[in-house]
Formats: sequence, structure tokens, C-alpha cells
Amino acid sequence: MSAVSAAAGTTETPATVNAGLVAPRPRAVRPRRPGVGVALRLAGPLVLLVAWWAASASGALNPALLASPGQVLAAVRELWTGGQLGDALAVSLTRAGLGLAIGATIGLVLGVITGFSRVGEELLDSSVQLLRTIPFLSLVPLFMVWFGIGETARVVLIAVATSFPMYVSASGGVRSTDRKLVEAMRSFGLGRLALVREIVLPGALPALLSGLRLSMTLSVIALIAAEEINATAGIGYLMSTAQEYSRTDILTVCILIYALIGLLADGTARLLERLLMPWRAQGARR
Repeated sequence: MSAVSAAAGTTETPATVNAGLVAPRPRAVRPRRPGVGVALRLAGPLVLLVAWWAASASGALNPALLASPGQVLAAVRELWTGGQLGDALAVSLTRAGLGLAIGATIGLVLGVITGFSRVGEELLDSSVQLLRTIPFLSLVPLFMVWFGIGETARVVLIAVATSFPMYVSASGGVRSTDRKLVEAMRSFGLGRLALVREIVLPGALPALLSGLRLSMTLSVIALIAAEEINATAGIGYLMSTAQEYSRTDILTVCILIYALIGLLADGTARLLERLLMPWRAQGARR
């Protein structure tokens, strides 16, 4: 056996030696213990939490700038027992969920139309791409004029922000569908709606889930902006009230809640990927 093959951990047979080839040795995949992935994901946040607690306990962190973990827990208890936190969460989650549902649906429909139909792409794509380049935050004053300062303006803002990632992903995913398969199904008599339902959407599923994941994350960012429109309820309202009274503990609670909502949205998208495309999860375990 040559030194190169010995170092590479491969085996040689007389046939492979005569042919100048090296027989590859399959790489053994060690099974990972249950819970290792969860522990690794929690390691980063726990390190940040410990560093935050240590900085607060040592006095290096001024409580007037950022409340300590103990003060934050006391603020959570205060808001929860008073019923403010539960009501604010319900209002904010309703806004984000409704805006996401509307925006993702619109983006999906437009993406399928432009990706599946050349006429649809020629009619709609340039207009959608033009609107996509406009920062959604710049639309806040205009939406306040159009829809007032009620819930409609907030929901529409979230819907606009979340529609474009889904549109781009859906359009690209539909275009990548195997055209030969589509033509074959057409020859069997499948209509347009049946083709979209049975062939196009399943083929574009990876792109659709990626677009949904981006839209869900962006819905939280849009929610923060939407709740700045003279909100009288929700997490944004709690932040505005806490800012007036310089309650850094409540401000920190609201920021952490926004972060947890975003983490929950991302986790939901990952769960959907595992349920709808289990083969991708298996392929990622290396």
C-alpha cells in the first residue's frame, strides 16, 4: 500500500493497483446524541445572558442605561400580573399574523403568475420590481394619510413588507420547475390550475418555504415600525410609555419580546421545512 493511500485511509486491491485506482472507503457518520443540537443552539444566548448578568452585578453596566436581568424579571412579573403584557402580546401577534397572511398570499399569487406565464411576467414583474425598491418605512406617512392611524395602516404596512420576499422566491421557484414535466402533464390533459397545484407548487416548495421564512422574519421588523404609528395598544405602545418614564427595565422587556417573536417565527419556518421536506433535514446531518 502506498503512503498516499495509507494517509488517506483507503484500501487497495490487486485490481485497483493494476488499474492505478484507489478504492474509496465510505465515510462513517456518527449518530449524534439527542439534545446536542438544542444544547448548541442555546449555548450562544446563555453566554450572552451570563455576560449581561456579570456586567450588571459588577457595576460595569449602569442600570440607567440597561436594566439588570433581575430588574427585567421583576418588570415581566409586574406587567404580567397587571394584564398589560398579555394584552400587548395578543394585539402585536394579531397584527403581525394578519399582515403576514395577507402579504404572503399576495406575494405567492403574483409570483406564480409571473413565474408560470410569460404574459403575466411582462405585465406585472416590472411594476412589482419597481415597488419592491421602495423602502417600506418611507410609506408610513402616506399610509397614515390613506388609512388613518388605526389598525388598517399597520396591517397594510406589514403586508406590503412581507409580500416582496415571497414574490421573489415564488417567482424564481416556479421558473425553476422542470418544463419537460409540465409539458408532459399538459399532454395528459391537465389544465393550468391543476398543473400549478399538482406540479408547479410542489416543485417550487423549497423556494416557497425560503420566501416564507424571510417574510416571517420581516413581519417582526415591520411590526416594530407599524407600532410606531400612534399605537394605543401592543408592545410598541408599552415601549413608548416606558420611554416617557425612563423605564429601561420595561424597554428591555419589550426588546426581548420582539427578539423572541422573531425567533419563534424562524423556528416555525424551520419546523415547516422539516415536516414538508424531511429529506433536506436528513441531508443536512453531516
